[in-house]
Amino acid sequence: MIVNEVTVNDYLTKSNLPSSDYVINPYIGCSHGCKYCYASFMKRFTGHKEEWGSFIDIKKSSKKINLNKISKKNVFLSSVTDCYNSLEEKYKLTRSILEQLVNSDCYLSISTKSKLILRDVDILKKMKNLTVSMSINTLDENFRRDMDNASSIKERLDTLKELHNNGIHTVLFMSPIFPYITEWKEIIEKSKDYIDEYWFENLNLRGQYKSYVMNYIKVNYSKYYHNYEDIYINKNKKYWQDLASEINEYCEENNINYINYFYHEELVKNKKDGNN
Repeated sequence: MIVNEVTVNDYLTKSNLPSSDYVINPYIGCSHGCKYCYASFMKRFTGHKEEWGSFIDIKKSSKKINLNKISKKNVFLSSVTDCYNSLEEKYKLTRSILEQLVNSDCYLSISTKSKLILRDVDILKKMKNLTVSMSINTLDENFRRDMDNASSIKERLDTLKELHNNGIHTVLFMSPIFPYITEWKEIIEKSKDYIDEYWFENLNLRGQYKSYVMNYIKVNYSKYYHNYEDIYINKNKKYWQDLASEINEYCEENNINYINYFYHEELVKNKKDGNN
């Protein structure tokens, strides 16, 4: 892992994400190295030539977070890194940020794939408006290991249960859903006793990782390869339309709280256009 320290003026950044007003990214890059990570596009702006997942910059800022600025606002931690990546154990940037936010009345959403978040339960329990989401898109540990270097599936589920038991609003973020691979119903059934809400997001393939994922499917899930060609080469949206309807129907029939982000790009565009 190539590690550098960089100085930034402010941790707060205005957000174009549909459900966030501000984002906080304590790091540039991420040690989890998810093979499908959209955030790898950041290399175009940061100048990193290294492979995604092999570098991380530690962002240092002497400026305190302006709590008035984020009062009653939606704040997301984090959008282009995992704020609990492996370097957080040493540098504790996320913990120091939480210590600044603990008395804020913002609506804070934390997303991670790491059990390390349990280290900060003492602070998290004090937050006024907190949601913690953990990404899980499979129950197959072999597939998970092929896709990322984060905590195991069991560790993530155990982490969500522990957070829930501490009174923290827990979200299982089923993202990204891999067509024909993600066992979405089984994941819900396994976790529903300690999950307050489910979020769903489909797999988008673009940039450098598109060819990697397509080749991975061709080698490891060859029976689905033509389906992936239809979805990602021919741009046929029927699979996602059908699956969205199936998920919505299932969740409503079973009284499951959920948000469907399948049309994330449209939501982002609407926000930029001012059509909230």
